[in-house]
Amino acid sequence: MLVKLFGAAVQGIDATIVTIEVNSSRGIKFFLVGLPDSAVKESHERIMSALQVNGYKIPTSQIVVNMAPADIRKEGSSYDLPLAIGVMAATGLVSPEKLNKYMIIGELSLDGSLQPIKGALPIAIAARAQGFEGLILPRQNAKEAAVVNNLKAYGADNLTEVVDFFNDKASLTPTIVNTREEFYKNQCEFKFDFEDVKGQENVKRALEVAAAGGHNIIMIGAPGSGKSMMAKRLPGILPPLSLSESLETTKIHSVAGKLGKDISLIPTRPFRSPHHTISQIAMVGGGANPQPGEISLAHNGVLFLDELPEFNRNVLEVLRQPLEDRHITISRAKYSLDYPAGFMLVASMNPCPCGYYNHPTRNCVCSPGQVQRYLNRISGPLLDRIDIQIEIVPVPFEKISEPSKGESSASIRERVIKARKIQEKRFLNEKGIYCNAQMSSRLLHIYAQPDDKGLILLKNAMSRLNLSARAYDRILKVSRTIADLEGSENIQASHIAEAISYRNLDRENWAG
Repeated sequence: MLVKLFGAAVQGIDATIVTIEVNSSRGIKFFLVGLPDSAVKESHERIMSALQVNGYKIPTSQIVVNMAPADIRKEGSSYDLPLAIGVMAATGLVSPEKLNKYMIIGELSLDGSLQPIKGALPIAIAARAQGFEGLILPRQNAKEAAVVNNLKAYGADNLTEVVDFFNDKASLTPTIVNTREEFYKNQCEFKFDFEDVKGQENVKRALEVAAAGGHNIIMIGAPGSGKSMMAKRLPGILPPLSLSESLETTKIHSVAGKLGKDISLIPTRPFRSPHHTISQIAMVGGGANPQPGEISLAHNGVLFLDELPEFNRNVLEVLRQPLEDRHITISRAKYSLDYPAGFMLVASMNPCPCGYYNHPTRNCVCSPGQVQRYLNRISGPLLDRIDIQIEIVPVPFEKISEPSKGESSASIRERVIKARKIQEKRFLNEKGIYCNAQMSSRLLHIYAQPDDKGLILLKNAMSRLNLSARAYDRILKVSRTIADLEGSENIQASHIAEAISYRNLDRENWAG
């Protein structure tokens, strides 16, 4: 008997429908074809054990399973459940009548219970797009899949529940999620608030400008000056995620298996802080079993690189292209994948190996050569892609001991949202442009032209600081954001001056 049912293969952050054909005939062998990997081939043992433990008859006929399209590699253990149902349907243990209405996905334990899978959200989106009535998957993934409208997500605990559902002996209850309520409920919950930061008003201002325009920023200062503390509070002043951004972000984390238990949507912007020992593949994605890297997991959020010079130089250099293009293409001999990488880069570093170069009260023990070599670990082209570069000095005791709190993240966020709305209106007809940091040279000529005084000031700064053409563009972008924060339609000299002050690491002696 020949039966057909449907599963899915995740490629990048999207899913492709996989048709599973199972034929039972005379013989005793089990054949699995259609480019399965080792984990899929091992499903035979898990399926046979699950059938035996749950009291089902072990097939005594020859089973041939084909997974189409055959040119797509089938990876992972999430095909266990559809293969088991297919084998049972081909041998008469499961009614095949409803199999074409549902997509089935899930990993089997030896006792027949279902284990959670990766990529439930993109699989659910693919199932709806192909017109399936429902998706049957492990209960742990049901809330994630139920986010997709016009598709019934049935969560099951074990193989028996699924068999009884297809044989009309029992029913499965679809999981219901109020997508908008779930999304908006936790949008403003943050662990860290800027009101806890004493002093550092100039750095807070720089972070506000960075958040308002989506600009990359690097902070340089002595140990204990508050670099990491302020970076962790940055997501609290960024504009809230839109529903479409949340879905895209959730898809990436779903594919990577990074979603927590019973989470349906990611409500806040992600904050990723990888250790400086990270490899190139872990940063950009790929690998033997392709996975999104840290730059994709930080999509629509913040990628924080603490102690930037300690990262491998090759790892830092692979960031240059994603910072410009906002996506990363992973090309290997057997596959080519495209992952989104629209992140905001926030970096911090010490000014020298000992950390006290230019410190107001402590002496630096590094030689000039050591300081220069330390700074040169970061290449000039990478620094050029960082819009805001600001030095941090330690907070004096008088400021630390003040009982009063600083300005809260909520009030800063209000100004950031207002500036972003101005940009949203400005770039309404520009595809793929949402904030000032994404402006091209063409758009800079239209929207970021300074007045005469500002132009003279910028010309003098370019000459004295020996800035590159890319740095010129960065200054104009940042000054446009500063003007938006003030509600000014035109860029004035004061806006240019503040933007230039945020390039205080962009000097000749910083060339890599």
